[in-house]
Amino acid sequence: MGRRAASSEEVAVIAGQLRETDVEQGNINWVLAIACLLAGVGIGALGYHLLNGGARTAQKLRQRLAERDRELSELRTGLGEHFERAEGLLDALLANGQSLQQEMHDSAVRFGSSKPRKPDFQQADETSDDVNAPRDYADGNRGTLSEDFGLKSKGDEAPAQPPRY
Repeated sequence: MGRRAASSEEVAVIAGQLRETDVEQGNINWVLAIACLLAGVGIGALGYHLLNGGARTAQKLRQRLAERDRELSELRTGLGEHFERAEGLLDALLANGQSLQQEMHDSAVRFGSSKPRKPDFQQADETSDDVNAPRDYADGNRGTLSEDFGLKSKGDEAPAQPPRY
């Protein structure tokens, strides 16, 4: 089993196969590089989308907070106006009450009384009769709530009546 010498044609064929293999390995490197680049871009886009979702939520929350602050300031303004209007109405009511009191005093002086009298409620309370609470039975009758209601004494027993058909 000796080695035989390779002819020039065989060497050329072997060299061509090596070159084709080298070219295929070069193409594989380029394909692998492009695939890694695309995978990196995809992973980056996915990460940006996932991480940016929190930023989007935070932006929506900031917008809602600004809207609530605006509504709160409007409510405060409206509440202040309400209190001012209520204060004006209360002042008018007090002025009317004082003018009514002055008019009553003037009328009392004109008709001969120095002061209007206030009703004496304590005197009315002292003279009122004690009123009993309502009852569900009459006086002298024990009623349906008594313990012996419906029970006959031994002396009151009447002869049994025959059944009716």
